[in-house]
Amino acid sequence: MAVTLTLSSKNYSSWSLRGWLMARFAGLSFKEEMVEQDDAGARAELLLLAPSVRVPRLTHGDISVWDTLAIGEYLNELKPDAGLLPADAAARAHCRSICGEMHSGFSALRSALPMNLKAHFPKFTVWSRANGDIERVTEIWRDCLTRYGGPYLFGARRSMADAMYAPVATRFITYDVPLDEACAAYCQTIMAMPEMGEWVVAAKLEPDDIEELEVEF
Repeated sequence: MAVTLTLSSKNYSSWSLRGWLMARFAGLSFKEEMVEQDDAGARAELLLLAPSVRVPRLTHGDISVWDTLAIGEYLNELKPDAGLLPADAAARAHCRSICGEMHSGFSALRSALPMNLKAHFPKFTVWSRANGDIERVTEIWRDCLTRYGGPYLFGARRSMADAMYAPVATRFITYDVPLDEACAAYCQTIMAMPEMGEWVVAAKLEPDDIEELEVEF
């Protein structure tokens, strides 16, 4: 069956990146369909003015799956050997928990550090509320890397969790967020993935900027 993944901006859309990485981790062959930059709904999502309900969206024959967690679960059913969820039941529950935490939380981090792969803001001042989110993310990373041995959050294989937290790694680099050695190494591991390299190249080729997300506030 034909597979299409509908995406928004590669420079700004963290949810598009998450869904795309999951599909690539699963080894799925798919066609990309980009939403136009001037689409009002897509713009509202990127500016956090509307929930992310339109993108990413996976269309597999007559099946349509939206919401990034739903896409991840569907891909795990479709490609169970790809390792999107760990084989061990306890690790699998842990993976689902931290993915759910990213999916529903960290609103201060999202607002203060919008994804922007073209930009770099050295010595950026992070809002105090966002610092709490950063501390929680790095706590999750350190725990997983210690518990499962790295280099990815659940060991040697990339999982749904790495796709969910990859946009945060890009934010930490864009906004020059100070990190401990383990978390900095994890960011570099994520950015060194060939899939991330491919995505970043495409992001930097996008012609249009969204002015509201280019402000160094």
